Amino acid sequence: MALIAAVDSATPPRGVLPAAPIDRAHLSRFTFGNVDLEIEVLGLFAQQAPETLAQLADASSPKAWRDAAHTMKGSARAVGAWQVANAAEHAERQPFASDPSLRHTLIEEIRAALDRAVDYVHGLAATT
Repeated sequence: MALIAAVDSATPPRGVLPAAPIDRAHLSRFTFGNVDLEIEVLGLFAQQAPETLAQLADASSPKAWRDAAHTMKGSARAVGAWQVANAAEHAERQPFASDPSLRHTLIEEIRAALDRAVDYVHGLAATT
């Protein structure tokens, strides 16, 4: 729980997002500057987040929708992927029974931010 509270308190204010898809300074605080650990954590995020996005897309109930969006939001915040986290938080707050085209739009917003974050992670991994 302490890590979650620390991550939430470190979330930048709305509208204040770093230019890079991953806030390395944020992540560095939790990895104590250990670059190898950062790369490992980011690799896990890049591997697991698309699976969570698939769960969101496949959600067939309000609980499944909220759970997948919440999981995405939390894991994105943990690594400093603020654009992904904000898109997931927006999705989490939307009622599941709303317009299916809205759900599709929300998923695509998360997917676009996630693609940028994953590409960034792969670029980091290739240079280390």
